[in-house]
Amino acid sequence: MLREVDDKMNLLTKTTALAMDMTLKYVTSGDVVIDATCGNGHDTLTLAEAVGDLGQVIALDIQQSALESAGVLLHANAKENVTFVQGNFRNLTELTACLLHDRKPSAIVFNLGYLPGGDKSVTTVREDTVEAVKQALELVAVDGVVTVVLYCGHEAGKAEKKAVLDMAAELPASRFHAVYGGMINQRKDPPEVLWITKKK
Repeated sequence: MLREVDDKMNLLTKTTALAMDMTLKYVTSGDVVIDATCGNGHDTLTLAEAVGDLGQVIALDIQQSALESAGVLLHANAKENVTFVQGNFRNLTELTACLLHDRKPSAIVFNLGYLPGGDKSVTTVREDTVEAVKQALELVAVDGVVTVVLYCGHEAGKAEKKAVLDMAAELPASRFHAVYGGMINQRKDPPEVLWITKKK
């Protein structure tokens, strides 16, 4: 079941809300989805609610502290349909293989940068991110979506954004649609979003 959007909610005021709302249009009850950067678990929780008790969320993070924080949030909301995996998302295929059992995720989500409230020196890295997104595009179901929230408020984020967008621009149009958006009149480098849907 798709999440109903509150008519009074202005999705254009928060890029991350827009990113997730668009993602959820590809997700239905019973699906398997991947949160490739679970962080404190807020996206994980939203995805867990969307897939319902019959669905599954695979939540990855490289930091044990993030997985612990996310686990507390999911437990507090009585969500038992989430499997947590610690590891570098550049190994996405390997880390999820025994959990997917040849199923294809309807959505794979990346929220890049550093862990909110955590060590800001620990960030996603462009080489790892490009590799992870490439793997996600092979893993995701036909008519599914890969969502990447990009942060360019720090130097590593700027390089990461460029690398990801350069990669997306070269994707074959016969297999993928890639859409990129951001807030062009906001200061302080608000996050931007890349959505890629798989045609075949």
